[in-house]
Amino acid sequence: MTENRGTKDGLSIREMRREDAQQLAGIESRSFSMPWSEEDFLYLVTEGNALYLVAEYDGTIAGCAGMRIVCGEGSIDNVVVDEPYRGQGIAQALLGELIREGEARGAGDMTLEVRISNAPAIHVYEKFGFVSEGVRPNFYEMPCEDALILWRRRC
Repeated sequence: MTENRGTKDGLSIREMRREDAQQLAGIESRSFSMPWSEEDFLYLVTEGNALYLVAEYDGTIAGCAGMRIVCGEGSIDNVVVDEPYRGQGIAQALLGELIREGEARGAGDMTLEVRISNAPAIHVYEKFGFVSEGVRPNFYEMPCEDALILWRRRC
């Protein structure tokens, strides 16, 4: 992946760096009831099987998406876009680049969990070929909610 893969209209996507951790933790805290910490993001920068991408919009970090690649499968851990940047196609751009780069690094099938009530996210994942293959009861906390298990399979 190039360091700064430009897209359109002021959006660029690049690999996450250590200096992004604090801003990403802030986006997490504004977006989720159980956010990842700055330390969580710092760990991911050095973890060998982690692929994390950052979206910048006009030079400001707007979100990130990431996966861990283990035994040829990609497990998407996180997709988050800061509230002021939602609805502009940033999550789709991040997810598309994450899938492309994950495949280039050996990820075949990919999976993720999403809150059953998160219809906008489910819609985006379905656009990329993810389909429901089950439910994890009470997977999420604050509030307690089931997770839909989605897979994108190569075959």
